[in-house]
Amino acid sequence: MEIVRVDEVTKYYAYEYDEYENGDKSSETMIEEIMEDPDFPGLKGIQIGDWGDAWDDDCQLLINKIVEHKDRFSHIERLFIGDMDFEACEVSWIMQGNYSELWAAMPQLKSLTIKGSMELELGTICHENLEELTIICGGLPEYVIESIRDAKLPNLKKLLLYIGVEDYGFDGDVDTIKDLLEKAEFPKLTYLGLTDSEIQDEITEVVLNSKLIGQLETLDLSMGSLTDKGANLLLEKLPSYPNIKVLDLHYHYLTDKMVRTLESFPIDVDVSEKNEPDNWNGQLYMTPMLTE
Repeated sequence: MEIVRVDEVTKYYAYEYDEYENGDKSSETMIEEIMEDPDFPGLKGIQIGDWGDAWDDDCQLLINKIVEHKDRFSHIERLFIGDMDFEACEVSWIMQGNYSELWAAMPQLKSLTIKGSMELELGTICHENLEELTIICGGLPEYVIESIRDAKLPNLKKLLLYIGVEDYGFDGDVDTIKDLLEKAEFPKLTYLGLTDSEIQDEITEVVLNSKLIGQLETLDLSMGSLTDKGANLLLEKLPSYPNIKVLDLHYHYLTDKMVRTLESFPIDVDVSEKNEPDNWNGQLYMTPMLTE
């Protein structure tokens, strides 16, 4: 197993291809090996990469093992499941699992990051201590967004969702995002990221008109198809919300003039990674950063 110390209290675990190819290693054996690591009792965070054939075998046994050994994991405050690059498995191919039982099993958890949305189920989310929830994917299913919409997360400070595209799992529309922002109750949320979308302009408008805008400090609309249309809305609306200190728009389709205008905006603005639309038979296409 590849084991890398990320920082003093966090380690990364992943199987190499040769380890799981013969069938001896799986998501179930991975948790056993993690618990056998002499450093495990002193960790606060674990990042789990490829558990073996992640494009074919989901991580349900891994999740089940954590739940089964919840007392052994009672010191883990930060959990990342699916931390792998495209060489191990394309994000749209990562087979996830059902997290319904994890919420009660890990009441101490402060940060959860999930990469991949195939077969992802969050269930009924109720957690008193979770402060950060991040889902990285090429397309986020509407039913997952609805689980987040209905979540009981009174201490959530950061929500970062990669919305993605229809071809890789996003089956909602701008009304799905509007519904999320209208009904979600996150009283301590200060970081909202709704990113990586092919409807980034429309999402921008919905966010700016949402009830959450007045409590945010960081607004992340990056990695999508943002154009001057959405940027003009930001220039119009944001002066009314001095609470926002950071605006992340990196990876975008803005004009040079708009980039210069935003760079002069009196807050911390990231407008790096400018892109040009693809022209195919006279039709312009703007692709989010992460899809397949």
